[in-house]
Amino acid sequence: MHDELIAQAQAWLTEDPDPETRTELARLIDAKDHTELAARFSGTLQFGTAGLRGELGAGPMRMNRSVVIRAAAGLAAYLKKQGHENGLVVIGYDARHKSHNFARDTAAVMTGAGLRAAVLPRPLPTPVLAFAIRHLGAVAGVEVTASHNPPRDNGYKVYLGDGSQIVPPADADIAAEIAAIPSLTTVRRPTEGWDTLDDAVLDAYLARTDAVLAKDSPRTARTVYTAMHGVGKDVLLAAFARAGFPEPELVTEQAEPDPDFPTVAFPNPEEPGAMDLAFATARETTPDLVIANDPDADRCAVAVRDGDDAWRMLRGDEVGALLAAHLVRRGATGTFAESIVSSSLLGRIAEKAGLPHVETLTGFKWIARAEGLRYGYEEALGYCVDPDGVRDKDGITAALLITELASVLKEEGRTLLDLLDDLAVEHGLHATDQLSVRVEDLSLITAAMRRLREQPPTELAGLPITRTEDLTQGTESLPPTDGLRYTLDGARVIVRPSGTEPKLKCYLEVIVPVTAHTDLPASRTRATALLESIKRDLSTAAGI
Repeated sequence: MHDELIAQAQAWLTEDPDPETRTELARLIDAKDHTELAARFSGTLQFGTAGLRGELGAGPMRMNRSVVIRAAAGLAAYLKKQGHENGLVVIGYDARHKSHNFARDTAAVMTGAGLRAAVLPRPLPTPVLAFAIRHLGAVAGVEVTASHNPPRDNGYKVYLGDGSQIVPPADADIAAEIAAIPSLTTVRRPTEGWDTLDDAVLDAYLARTDAVLAKDSPRTARTVYTAMHGVGKDVLLAAFARAGFPEPELVTEQAEPDPDFPTVAFPNPEEPGAMDLAFATARETTPDLVIANDPDADRCAVAVRDGDDAWRMLRGDEVGALLAAHLVRRGATGTFAESIVSSSLLGRIAEKAGLPHVETLTGFKWIARAEGLRYGYEEALGYCVDPDGVRDKDGITAALLITELASVLKEEGRTLLDLLDDLAVEHGLHATDQLSVRVEDLSLITAAMRRLREQPPTELAGLPITRTEDLTQGTESLPPTDGLRYTLDGARVIVRPSGTEPKLKCYLEVIVPVTAHTDLPASRTRATALLESIKRDLSTAAGI
């Protein structure tokens, strides 16, 4: 068994084009580190609807140049079979370790396969790549990013020519082409022949950002901004300057790209402690709101003053509802879409405005495909406010729109929290929370899902479960996915494994009727108690 493992590793080593990972792998082979080699060679990183994502390192179970070259070759073969022999593939990348190498390798593979390739000029936000696909008439796009994953990770996200991320069956078809590549020696990789784009694409994207704002709207709200060590700063500052907003106050410690993300445990605004420096800056500068992007700037987090010197993050569902209410007030038409794990408040807002509303599976690869889409969001801080320009979540345009809303409210002597109160009185208090369990051993997630299926709970927090749906069967409006949905009297729970991280995620929502603004404190207290009780009972039922 060990001999076979060493032979596998040596065969990989002979093909590896990267001196760093070759050295790393040679050291493991020389040390006969069978445990670590088994972890690297126990299979291959699976290409799915999220593309590839994993820890950097040598071997087929890690992100490295060999894995990326195979992925690019599989994508090229797929595109050619789809009739795109001379099509353009546009490639973007973030500032993580190896991102530029992976982008360059992708361009070389596409060129070698007879396709045309164009690489963005430098590390830029993911939404700029999503925009560039449609703007340049590309047949596909690749973004090298691990979004808000830990520093040791990188990833490979694939878009097709409509500018939205791949969905089945394209993912399986591409995976099959990747698996069919016998050896890296069969993949042509010229050293030139692709284009490196100039700033014209970025300028076109920035010109497009103006379209998300209402003509002559107030632009007075003051912001603190953190790029979370990612690539958002320059593009966001340029967009804010074009719009005429006050220049954001930067969280200087996190303003410049740094692939090691030194000031945060996880470079995700949702994670505990990630916003501490932003809040410290806000206490010094007293802005109207705090805005954060994740490292590839496709997500947008918003925090508001809640008390004299206290700041709190708004939930993604709260920002989703605020933006929806703002667009309705501005007279927007078209479909409002959200993922099934997001708050049902969006449906209430859309219904009252007489607008179509749809729920999709989790992820913007599904939300972006909603027919007649005007606005889409999901609770994980993702918002699509300009679907004709960027058919994906976009943390830059979302930041513009929420700052416009804050400016409108500021002129009226009101805040984002005041508008949230109004929405609660109008539609009921929709309170959401998450039970999220990160694991080292993925079998724990499988065991929890099996336990819930074999011994389903009949009530949570004393509320009877009126309907249980196993989403692996699909529904009238949703394709199959690994998840469970519980409908309770005044509440909803969805349990699913994360598609991008080793986490089991449980999404909770309770709806408490509110008759007047004076009832809000009591309603919030009841909602918080219900959510905590549901969390406890669900944790017990799942054995986590």
